Order: sequence, then C-alpha cells, then structure tokens
Amino acid sequence: MQSILHLPVLVLNANYEPLNVSSVRRAMGLLLHGKAELVLDGRGAIHTVGDSFPCPSIIRLGRMVRRPRPRVKLTKREIFRRDGHTCQYCGQRSHQLTIDHVVPRRYGGDHSWSNVVAACAPCNRRKGGRVPSKAHMLLRQNPVEPKPTAAYRFGSYTVVNSNWQPFIDGW
Repeated sequence: MQSILHLPVLVLNANYEPLNVSSVRRAMGLLLHGKAELVLDGRGAIHTVGDSFPCPSIIRLGRMVRRPRPRVKLTKREIFRRDGHTCQYCGQRSHQLTIDHVVPRRYGGDHSWSNVVAACAPCNRRKGGRVPSKAHMLLRQNPVEPKPTAAYRFGSYTVVNSNWQPFIDGW
C-alpha cells in the first residue's frame, strides 16, 4: 500500500496555473515553511506527536514562479501516449508497441517528434529500413509534437483526483 506521504499533490502558481505534481511530503514542507497555502484537502489528516494537519490535495504557492513554457519530452512513453497506444500503420491498439522512424535515420531522418511514430512489431518489420511510400504503407496521421497543455500534462491524475479538474481546465 502506498504511504500517504507519497500521494500526489497538485502545485499551483500564485495565479492558479498548474505547475507540477509533487508528493504530500514535499507539499507539507512548503505549507509548514509558509511558502504555500492549502487550497483543497479532502484526504484526511496527518498526525504528529503534538499536532494534526490536513492532508493536502492541492496547494498554491505564495509567490509567482516564472518559468519557461514546458515542452513534452521526446520519450518512448510520450510517443505511445501521443499516438493513443495505436500502431500508426495498421491501427492495431496495443501496449506492446515499438518506435519507428518514418524517414529512417540512415536516410537522414532525425529523432524528432515529426519523424517518430508508434508501430506494432509486424508493421515495423514489414516497413524495414524504408520510407513508408517504398514499403507501400500509409501513416494514419502525421506525427506532430503534442502541445503541453495542463490537461495533457496532468490529465492522467484526474482519474483518481477528480477534484483537480477545475484547476486544470482552461490552462
């Protein structure tokens, strides 16, 4: 069972923009040092020897944090997520996919969002080291970099933490 100190907490900027997800332990440190305020608890309490504190679900930083706009990292997991765990050649939905370079690297294709797609193993073998037109295969959709909206970055957490949804929508 997961400890209450490791549960996810949504961290909001001073203007209520979702910044990231941290642990209850980190959120409690920010709250106790006066760097953040509790926005929503709803998870019970954390008891110490001499006191009891509400367990945070959402906190808001007291000062505005300026940071560059985030980008979605180019990882295998994010490629599968962007493509909906679906082979981009045959449309088969699976959790056992491979990564395919649309234009193979040996032909000058780069490892970028616009050149990698999820593919099932049979389609990847069939395509081989060729471009899709030479292999007589069509892509179901053109690969693009996903937009790093709050819904994309934190949406998977709303399945368990539905009370986060109003703070994520619109960013």
